[in-house]
Amino acid sequence: MLDLHGLRFRAAFFHSLRSFFVRQQFLEVDTPIRQPLLLPELNIEPLASEGWFLQASPELCMKRLLSSGCSRIFQLCNCFRKGERGRLHLEEFTMLEWYRTNADYEDLMADCEALLGSLLADLSGMDLCAVSNGSLRAGERVIALQPPWERLSVHEAFARYSPVSIEQAMADDTFDEILVEYVEPYLGVEKPLFLYDYPVELGSLARRKDGFPHLAERFEFYINGIELANGFSELTDSHEQRQRFERELELMDDERRQRSSMPERFLEELAGLDRAAGIALGVDRLLMLLMGKKSVGEVVSFAPADFD
Repeated sequence: MLDLHGLRFRAAFFHSLRSFFVRQQFLEVDTPIRQPLLLPELNIEPLASEGWFLQASPELCMKRLLSSGCSRIFQLCNCFRKGERGRLHLEEFTMLEWYRTNADYEDLMADCEALLGSLLADLSGMDLCAVSNGSLRAGERVIALQPPWERLSVHEAFARYSPVSIEQAMADDTFDEILVEYVEPYLGVEKPLFLYDYPVELGSLARRKDGFPHLAERFEFYINGIELANGFSELTDSHEQRQRFERELELMDDERRQRSSMPERFLEELAGLDRAAGIALGVDRLLMLLMGKKSVGEVVSFAPADFD
């Protein structure tokens, strides 16, 4: 459980996040935490709630708001994912998501750099802040936070750090395992880093890269080997999105498939959305780094251990 000093820092952190987006003329929105269906995503196990589900992400509803005419929106909200508990995971956690029309993943990378700069301007010098002179203290490491940040394609990262090629990892279905064990520890250890251009099979909601249809315009943002955000240029072709959802459903076991369904209304409204980009950022992980803590449980008001 956070003490008074920690609660004050957390409150200042949330205020700074909101202030940044308000200054950038984003509209803050809120969407239902409990929903009748979720987007079919194989790697996310939802938490059930009386026949509905607690949201794993506000993505579905926020994209529907974009389709209805919103152009720049953000949301800070609680999300839920079953079975996620550890140093960097909680079953209930705080997500920051923002979406922009007439934008792509390059614009989101610029947003990330600007957002962190704004946070540092507001929080540096406060008690508990692990940042001084534009650098983050993370154990023995000192990580320079000033932009421009490093960029590394997924293909280049596997060629540099993985014991097998990305093609082999995809064929063996070991991509995630290789990424976590061999690649991630080297990402963002000198400066924040964008890992970008994922295989299209690993970007079920992301647009294909122009001229490189085997790649998705998706990136993840890392500091000190920790993935903080996942962003992409939105796939707005409802026909292709349906095909990708069908593939996700096919890969689920029978029990998961029976509890999942095609989000027909979402697909119908997606047809009204043109060029857009969106990103989800793990708020508790970023706060953990800025406070110099080792686990997300140390920076939330109440962690599961506080109820044991």
